[in-house]
Formats: sequence, C-alpha cells, structure tokens
Amino acid sequence: MHFLLQYELAPDYLARRPTFRQAHLTLAWQAAQRGELVLAGAVGDPVESALLLFQGETPAPAERFAAADPYVLNGLVVRWRVLPWNTVAGPLAAAPVMP
Repeated sequence: MHFLLQYELAPDYLARRPTFRQAHLTLAWQAAQRGELVLAGAVGDPVESALLLFQGETPAPAERFAAADPYVLNGLVVRWRVLPWNTVAGPLAAAPVMP
C-alpha cells in the first residue's frame, strides 16, 4: 500500500528552510534506507507544498515521520495529513490492475 504525506507550508518556508534542511534530509534518507520512503520533495515553482510517498501496510511510518520532522516541529509545515493512495498502474503500483 502507498501513503502520501502531504505538507502545507508556511509562507516563510523557503527563508527558514536552510536552518532545518540537513536534519530533515537525514530523517528522510533514514526512512528511505528502511524501505518506508519512496520519493519526497517540494512541489511547485515557486514552492507551494511538499509530498512524500511512503509504502507499507499502515500509515504509521508516514505519521511517525511527520511527528519527528524538524520542518513540522519548527512551524515550516503548518498542516499535514496522510492519505492512502491506491496505486494501480506503473512499475511500482501496490495493487496493479491490468487492462
């Protein structure tokens, strides 16, 4: 199963990001090395949000990530939520449905 961790960013996110970026990226790469995080990054130009794609049986890894993320803890993320994503097409689809 896939889960999207969706971040709504503070208006001053880009100005404040450098202070917390190293710790955030360390957390992200640790999650990737555990096989939980598939992809992550900021969305838009200029940046307007961020999406992090997790895989697993439950949303717990995504929820734990957000709870520990320096961006969340320091107010760079004003709101977050985890959404189940029923992926059905593509090489990484969790539940492939062929035509």
